[in-house]
Amino acid sequence: MRGKISRRDLLRHAGLANVGVWAFRQRAAWPQVSSPNERLNIAGIGVGGRGWENLVACEAENIVALCDVDERWAGRAFERFPAARRFRDFRRMFDQMATSIDAVVISTPDHTHAIPAAMAMALGKHCYCEKPLTHSVYESRYLTELAASKKVATQLGTQIHAGDNYRRVVELIQSGALGSVGEVHVWFAGGIGGGDRPKDTPPIPPELDWDLWLGPAPFRPYHPAYVPSGWRSWWDFGNGTLGDFGCHYMDVAFWALELSHPTRVEASSPVSPHPETTPPVLTVVYDYPARGDKPAVRLTWYHGAGNRPQVPELKDPQNWPSAVLFVGSKGKLIADYGKHKLLPEEAFADFQRPEPVIPPSIGHHREWLQACRTGEKTTCDFGYSGPLTESVLLGNVAFRTQSPLEWDWKNLRATNCPAADSFIRREYRAGWQLEVA
Repeated sequence: MRGKISRRDLLRHAGLANVGVWAFRQRAAWPQVSSPNERLNIAGIGVGGRGWENLVACEAENIVALCDVDERWAGRAFERFPAARRFRDFRRMFDQMATSIDAVVISTPDHTHAIPAAMAMALGKHCYCEKPLTHSVYESRYLTELAASKKVATQLGTQIHAGDNYRRVVELIQSGALGSVGEVHVWFAGGIGGGDRPKDTPPIPPELDWDLWLGPAPFRPYHPAYVPSGWRSWWDFGNGTLGDFGCHYMDVAFWALELSHPTRVEASSPVSPHPETTPPVLTVVYDYPARGDKPAVRLTWYHGAGNRPQVPELKDPQNWPSAVLFVGSKGKLIADYGKHKLLPEEAFADFQRPEPVIPPSIGHHREWLQACRTGEKTTCDFGYSGPLTESVLLGNVAFRTQSPLEWDWKNLRATNCPAADSFIRREYRAGWQLEVA
């Protein structure tokens, strides 16, 4: 599949210049809904866990449909929105309610993100999807292109992107406070994975439709190791720690440095690839090309206990168990979700920060809901978050192939590693397909 989106669009860091100013001007003018007819009709797909939180964030709208394969896990949502129609199969929901839905919120496990998102956007429905955008690199490219062609409002569930802290970090980097930045380190303290597939086969809970939960994934017997939350550490369903947190922590580097597609990806771990489960410890090195007058960037991801870079200038490393470190020609900057610091502190003691230029967000979900109404861009639309997700997932591909990947992003292929193809685009179980008319 060849890329159909311009490089300018792919490098666009969330439409910052236009969206930010618009959000600032419109913050006080958030529409007051005086009639139910003015509200958006929203369907939730996967409504337990994160799905519940996403629905509550949208509850000022009309929640008209709830789709979940687990009635017990979805119970809170069913009670909160009793007027919504209930479904187990999103395909049936689209068949029966296509004309009654304006937008969908997808919060299922990774392996069932892409198909309902594609179905929704093909019908012209706006789409909010939890991170990572998809389970495979190919799916992410497909959704990115489909969203662009259908001109629907999209948003990835990287909620921290709406916070003020990331905005101040972006301003510092883009103002030149660190000089030229060609190196970034991103680390996360935890790590999930390891172990073999369970051999026992307990009965399927009566409230769970196991076949629908599996969706396009290969069939396997039910086990509570997968449902409701253990799925992230199994390749058939999730993408491990990198997939879970990469989009959150790499986001600020993508935004600040206007990154898009890497040219080379290499991964290493003290453990060998397991056919079933994700690595609890992993290091990935991404090489990004120069962008205009900006230099090439090497971004290194680390996860797992003790797997992090040494930062001699940092006096309180215990306060940064998970963080992002920018290394520039004039200094360094460390950041996490809620704070950041210029390093070495002594060198920046008299530093005058630039005036804020990125306006505050009206809220991550509100931003999307407003875009559904107006056609404005969101800050984490699929044009931005699609390439971000592709980068994240390529780290797992490099690990599973045990080969550095020379990446031809336009053609979605590792030119030096044919074995990567089966991980870039996965096979679906019979009865499931991604491509829509």
